[in-house]
Amino acid sequence: MTATALPHEVTGQTLLELDGASLTIRDALEVSRRDRVVRLSEPAARAVRASRRLKHELIDREIPIYGVTTGFGDSAHRQISPAKAGRLQQNILRFMGVGTGPIAPPEVARVTMLLRANCLAKGNSGVRVGLIEHLLELLNHDVTPYIPERGSCGASGDLAPLSYVGRALAGDGFVSFDGERRPASEVLAALGIEPFMLEAKEGLALTNGTSFMSAFACLAVGAARELADLADLMTAMASEALIGNRGHFNAFLFDQAKPHPGMVTSARHIRELLADSRLVADSDELFPGGLNGAGFRELDRHVQDKYSIRCAPHVIGVLRDVIDWVEQWITIEINSSDDNPLFNVAGGRVESGGNFYGGHIGQAMDSLKVALANLCDLIDRQLELVVDEKFNRGLTANLIARFDASHPEAGLHHGFKGLQLCASAMTAEAMHLCAPTTIHSRSTEAHNQDKVSMGTIAARDARSIVELAQNIAAIHLMACCQALELRGVDQASPRTEDAFRLVREHIPFLDRDRYLDEDIATTAALIGSGAMSEFVG
Repeated sequence: MTATALPHEVTGQTLLELDGASLTIRDALEVSRRDRVVRLSEPAARAVRASRRLKHELIDREIPIYGVTTGFGDSAHRQISPAKAGRLQQNILRFMGVGTGPIAPPEVARVTMLLRANCLAKGNSGVRVGLIEHLLELLNHDVTPYIPERGSCGASGDLAPLSYVGRALAGDGFVSFDGERRPASEVLAALGIEPFMLEAKEGLALTNGTSFMSAFACLAVGAARELADLADLMTAMASEALIGNRGHFNAFLFDQAKPHPGMVTSARHIRELLADSRLVADSDELFPGGLNGAGFRELDRHVQDKYSIRCAPHVIGVLRDVIDWVEQWITIEINSSDDNPLFNVAGGRVESGGNFYGGHIGQAMDSLKVALANLCDLIDRQLELVVDEKFNRGLTANLIARFDASHPEAGLHHGFKGLQLCASAMTAEAMHLCAPTTIHSRSTEAHNQDKVSMGTIAARDARSIVELAQNIAAIHLMACCQALELRGVDQASPRTEDAFRLVREHIPFLDRDRYLDEDIATTAALIGSGAMSEFVG
């Protein structure tokens, strides 16, 4: 790294060294939160230098090398002289600067930069060490490019989005710095960083890959795991609010009878969360005694709770098991050479292929979308049980505060009615977004990219469902806390009561109708921080 980079000893960030092979999703999430400072490892730097040497040897032989001494895509049959190779790389940033739509959040841009650097650090791309160091220098200063989200089919990688990363390195376009949108040239000058001039292959190496879609994927799967923990917590809280049957989560049903790993984990979490609760009882505790000689009796409660409570581990467990294999695929992807062509140093040749193709990320995100949308539906159904006086076992209609019939406020308030409407609407939107994206391939780029992955759109949709799920969960968490307070939170288990207390530090009891949009946003932010999932496991 250059002298202007912020040392981790000063910033308090921990050091992350990139070697192109061992980056984890957790590393990416920590970089997204600015908890790490990043540099290139020395072994990786040696591999990078070796591939660049091979690149120049092959260029000097004046053989056609795709995207290096030929045009791009369908223009690959047009060879140029080595003298023009650098200018060609500048031009890919220009003609691919076609992004539209909203600007990707800073955390997405940070992870995108990290993943692009790690791909190049693998030492197969023929770039200079200085290019990677320049990219990491901007990342460590939290100079993030403005990247429009739309414009990638996920075929030849994320060409359009990643071109904005290259623009920032060149001191062109706009970046975010100190929370402001500023010209890249102005920020680089203020930091004493020279704009980076690309040489042969470097523009293509920056743009030709899956780093943008993989950034969304890392963030989506990280949030999804926290949502799974939160769903376990809310299931326990809802079970208590509904005076439920904790026997539905007994170990025999899962560890022995049907041991899908995700189900086993969620059932254990809920079982442990309900330990010592005085609001729930096990199956054999619900109905002491027998018929005492009678031929029939009407029970005062059902032997089994509704599916959205009883079968919660079976829904949340699917999400957990999907996350496990999705994480494996993402981890392979972010530690791969995903550009083209690649330089085979051991074989002494250049290799053209399709490693930029986002098929695994697209399929992983389509699967994650469905599991997340099912989770949204589960949460929405639990919410219905808690707020509906027909099902909530003596709680108030819409969880309104209890008023005596003679109280002047009696009959005026509607409590969680609007919140349930909002949750249902967002659940419907999540279900709409979970339709598979990867099957909608579009032939493009003069029929050269005739089968594309659509991975970027799938990953962006997964991010959108995560955001919807966090807001749906925020409403249900607020409802569970309201219900427990009406029921008597002092009878809840110690762990669910601790979760309740944390929410109450941010959101007060709903004692009368008030605007609730800010309450939703505050609770969703609390969920997004990961604080609620800490009560689980």
